[in-house]
Amino acid sequence: MTKISTIESIIITIRGQNVILDAELAGLYGVETKILNKAISRNKARFPKDFVFRLTKDEFNRLRFQNGTSNQARGGRRYPPYAFTEYGAIMAANVLRNRKAEEMSVFIVRAFVKMRQQLFATHELARRIAEIEKELVIHNSGLLDLYDKIRPLLQPPEPPSRKRIGFDIREKQASYRADSNQGRVDKI
Repeated sequence: MTKISTIESIIITIRGQNVILDAELAGLYGVETKILNKAISRNKARFPKDFVFRLTKDEFNRLRFQNGTSNQARGGRRYPPYAFTEYGAIMAANVLRNRKAEEMSVFIVRAFVKMRQQLFATHELARRIAEIEKELVIHNSGLLDLYDKIRPLLQPPEPPSRKRIGFDIREKQASYRADSNQGRVDKI
């Protein structure tokens, strides 16, 4: 597994943003989570809300349930983690000022860029599919109208009710009666 794909696997989406949680970012930068969090608290001016935010208790609980992380009663985290956006991860590397943080920040940026490209491609694909569906609906309605107009032509023709050509002589037919006495037929 490459470094970028490893980083992509720890990037999650919270509040509609792709973020890395503080524990994973600290691991990538080779420092403890509490060191990273202290650096953030000492440099609050460098970390506006669009760079880093703390998860709410509800988000933290959902994330804990989803990822199976340990709970507070068993010695787990006591406070919700920080979530770093792409810009926050770069700023954290600058604040930490260690060699590994500088090296890893390049891979983190590349991972975020790759995910952004994939997201854009997904949105573009979804937009194109929606256009095709819209075209199909238009074409389907046109095809259904055409079929309704052609359907009578597909039915077998009704037999013609034409008069015969030529003379039409209708003679009165002779009625015959059978003689019951001798088995002869007499013309009336």
